[in-house]
Amino acid sequence: MNTTDLGLPMTVPADGLPARVRIHEVGARDGLQNEKATVPTAVKAEFVRRLAGTGLTTIEATSFVHPKWVPQLADAEDLYQAVADLPVALPVLVPNERGLDRALALGARRVAVFASATESFARANLNRTVDEALAMFEPVVRRAKAQDVHVRGYLSMCFGDPWEGAVAVPQVVRVCRALLDMGCDELSLGDTIGVATPGHVTALLAALTGAGVPVSALGVHFHDTYGQALSNTLAALQQGVTTVDASAGGLGGCPYAKSATGNLATEDLVWMLRGLGIDTGVDLGRLVATSVWMAAHLGRPSPSRTVRALSHQEQ
Repeated sequence: MNTTDLGLPMTVPADGLPARVRIHEVGARDGLQNEKATVPTAVKAEFVRRLAGTGLTTIEATSFVHPKWVPQLADAEDLYQAVADLPVALPVLVPNERGLDRALALGARRVAVFASATESFARANLNRTVDEALAMFEPVVRRAKAQDVHVRGYLSMCFGDPWEGAVAVPQVVRVCRALLDMGCDELSLGDTIGVATPGHVTALLAALTGAGVPVSALGVHFHDTYGQALSNTLAALQQGVTTVDASAGGLGGCPYAKSATGNLATEDLVWMLRGLGIDTGVDLGRLVATSVWMAAHLGRPSPSRTVRALSHQEQ
């Protein structure tokens, strides 16, 4: 018998936590873009549709980057048009004004820009300094807001950088503040190489709120490289964060840490939140089934512990 049929996990609320968490699902974009083999557009579209059927309300669909840089997302226009009718938020990444033009032409109402807290990653990922990247994003954000489009600002390397090591908290606060002042509605704090620990998370969030960044504008994006993603998420929830990025089935990985095990699995997150009595609106059974379906298409079992436990996949 499935453990969820036995009333597990048992719901035991904890003090100081939000009543509801919005999951920002990134599997269809951040997850699949890391696949070596091309995933057919029809499979991606079906994946998004199945995710929408689980109760997830925000599903990051794709990224309007040049196909040369991310070949897996060369079908951005076709994919977006195939899922645009879904009654969920479908944010897309836009690296520059050209990307924004492509997104707006399809009627996208939620876009995201992606910045870096460190100079090394800004150079590696954007071929610009941190400040040059911010200058590139300014007209993108301004034009999007002029059309009442919601803008998310991703910030990579908030807790550690593979070249620079530890990242000073004030360094992260400065870039967050710049993105917010630019007009971003929401910020996602990325632990790109998965090195954060709960105390570090708490310290960064305290510094951000101290700098006038409202916690309601913050989301967290943890990688589980060192097995810390759930504990870091709990630390963020204790500080008032209510938006958590996660990837169905734990899809995705980090190209800068060979031992990285990818994004926080949405199923693992839902299991923990269910046990804490925190509402997500997500049907865990449908979500597991969706990840098993996608794992079959990818030809390997899901790395999510919850998916494996509830679907009896081989360990």
